[in-house]
This record gives sequence, C-alpha cells and structure tokens, in this order.
Amino acid sequence: MGPALPTEAPAACWLCARPLGRRVEWHHPLPKSRGGRDTVPLHPICHRVIHATLPNADLARAYGDAAALRTHPAIARFLAWVADKPADFHAPTHRRR
Repeated sequence: MGPALPTEAPAACWLCARPLGRRVEWHHPLPKSRGGRDTVPLHPICHRVIHATLPNADLARAYGDAAALRTHPAIARFLAWVADKPADFHAPTHRRR
C-alpha cells in the first residue's frame, strides 16, 4: 500500500514553487528504492526533469530536499527557463547523455 495522498489540492510545486495546474504528480524526495515514503507535489515537467537529470542514488545521497536539488546546475538552468511558463506548460524532456 502506497503513501496516503493529501485530500486537498496543494498550492505550489515542491521544486519550482509555481502554482500547480490541472495535472499534479507525486514525487518521493527520498526514492522509494532507498526507503522513501513521503511524497511531494510536482508539475509533470518538473518531475520528469528530476528523473532525467539524476539517478536515484544521487537523489538519495545529495538531493533529498528541494533547496539542495535547486543548486544542481542542470536543475537550476531548468528552473530559470520554466519560471515564466504557465502552470500546465509541457515540453518534451530528454535524458542527459
């Protein structure tokens, strides 16, 4: 059985702090594969960027909170780019090579 999801809609994305739109995804700051149980709300594009940028081992080791994650160079570039986009904005996300 997974973690309980909040009954009322969250107001802002855990990563970018923009207001959330119609679609909300739930992210484990400490990956489930590393024992994480808590979830936080994200825009789908923010969720995809996290997982396209960092493997679970790195998320568990150094990026378990939003402040630390925002300091990662690729995430910081993404956040600057997405800052003025509407809540339901979506674009393809590509994994780093």
